[in-house]
Amino acid sequence: MESGKQLTGTLGLAVFTAALGSLQYGYSLGVINAPQKVIQRHYGQSLGVWSEKAAILSENSTEGEDQPEAGAHSAVIMYWSLSVAIFSIGGVVSSFLVGFVGDVRGRVKGMLAVNVLAVAAGLLMGLCKMWKPHIMVISGRAVMGFYCGLTSGLVPMYIGEIAPKAYRGALGTLHQLAVVIGILISQVIGLDFLLGNDDMWPLLLGLSGAPAVLQSLLLPLCPESPRYLYIVLGKEKEARKSLHRLKGEYDPTPDLEEMKREKQEMQKEAKVSILSLIRSSVYRQQLIVALMMHLSQQFSGINAIFYYSTAIFYRAGVSQPVYATIGVGVINTIFTLVSVALVDKAGRRTMLLVGLGGMCCCAVAMTVGLIFQNEYSWMSYISMSAIFLFVSFFEIGPGPIPWFIVAELFSQGPRPAAIALAGCCNWTSNFIIGMTFPYIQAWTGSYVFILFAGLLFGFTVFTYLRVPETKGKTFEEIAAVFQKGRKKLPPSLKADTELEQLKTATDA
Repeated sequence: MESGKQLTGTLGLAVFTAALGSLQYGYSLGVINAPQKVIQRHYGQSLGVWSEKAAILSENSTEGEDQPEAGAHSAVIMYWSLSVAIFSIGGVVSSFLVGFVGDVRGRVKGMLAVNVLAVAAGLLMGLCKMWKPHIMVISGRAVMGFYCGLTSGLVPMYIGEIAPKAYRGALGTLHQLAVVIGILISQVIGLDFLLGNDDMWPLLLGLSGAPAVLQSLLLPLCPESPRYLYIVLGKEKEARKSLHRLKGEYDPTPDLEEMKREKQEMQKEAKVSILSLIRSSVYRQQLIVALMMHLSQQFSGINAIFYYSTAIFYRAGVSQPVYATIGVGVINTIFTLVSVALVDKAGRRTMLLVGLGGMCCCAVAMTVGLIFQNEYSWMSYISMSAIFLFVSFFEIGPGPIPWFIVAELFSQGPRPAAIALAGCCNWTSNFIIGMTFPYIQAWTGSYVFILFAGLLFGFTVFTYLRVPETKGKTFEEIAAVFQKGRKKLPPSLKADTELEQLKTATDA
């Protein structure tokens, strides 16, 4: 059997188990939105600024001022905003620790260790009625954000290192597939007749920790990354055993030789910390591409669609907009599956260009529909169609690819630091969009998506000019693509110069 083309049951189990962390990430992203009004009422009661009895009396009274909704009180607004935002803040902080956890504990043991955070977060939120709900939920969301910041880096790192070269793109895309499935599950069970009601909402939030329990049971059955075992720990025998478990009976010599060459290259370099990676010119081109890929994912406007699709559908005249929003989640999942099927055939670069270009056109169409829907009723169908197509193009390329392409762009030495930086960039961008979009929307009105269209056009041009194709290439070959663009130096002088640059950046 040809090396690099093996799919085994153990490999499937390892990828599935790792992706449970991504499922939990997606669930945690979406779960807070559906029961918003229910949670706000409980916040109001806990804070003493709203009561159900007073609200009922106000509705039945013909005199005096109406009792405002719980969500209208400034204290409730503050605590609710913090409940949403604290998740991203936790992710920003912990994303810097991905490389440390992955190298010190290992990929598998690292994922196993951080599951303690997920279970603790689930318990805090699930038992929130036992004390002050607003404090318990905010605490749980903070811990869950911290967990998701770690797992959103550890999962792509592990899958990227264990995946056969021929299937690296498809298996890497499964991280994003699990995220969107998690979002969809949270949207469905968050409906008011299921768990999104006054009695069951703590269970809805508490289930955020459930995938971590299953993952903790399965992780001991998963082999450690052979690249981590050989390159980081120097354990060739264990790496060979791990390769056999992942790929079945085959000759692992070519894979081990590639790892040996990569380790030799890594030993020529100084230890690559986050600070040295930022300051060194050796990896600057790869780093710029990696960060721009994550910026293109978050500043594409996709979160604006996810956060405000219900309001957009309502404006477009949909009588039950929550179900249309779930429809967006279904489309999200379907086209992520399309991406899984195509990414190793069409290539990363092609999929990114198609996705970003298509989203740019959809953003323009969405703007036209929103502007003219009051004059022409059929324009609302343009807006809705543009939303569905926008999400489809996102999941073809810009959604899944940035998560695993970072692991492809960097060798074993700088990979943990690069994934940590890219994760921090992603989480920070997510936080910025979540906090600023309502103000941008209020300022620009129906023209809000023109701003995203401009950004998408810029990201498309950047991808065309600067992003190389990584499909079917070894990590060595991908590194060579970037080295071609750098000023030519004699091999010995080039190695000395790179070493000195990294040492200088590390010592600074």
